[in-house]
Amino acid sequence: MDENLSEEKLSTWAVAKSVAAAFFGVQSMKNRERDFKKGSFGQFLFVGALATLLFILVVWGAVLLALKLAGV
Repeated sequence: MDENLSEEKLSTWAVAKSVAAAFFGVQSMKNRERDFKKGSFGQFLFVGALATLLFILVVWGAVLLALKLAGV
């Protein structure tokens, strides 16, 4: 079944892929339009906040690792 033709809401996986594409700035116009038509603000807010938190934790971990390897 084609996601673009169904009347169902977006799955959590589809929202996560869309948020990841938006983070990297590679979201297609077709997917953006699909997101606005079928996506729920709450879903995107939750997944976006989770992705942002994950990004912050990864950067924080990388900084701690770099400092440890530098002997600071």
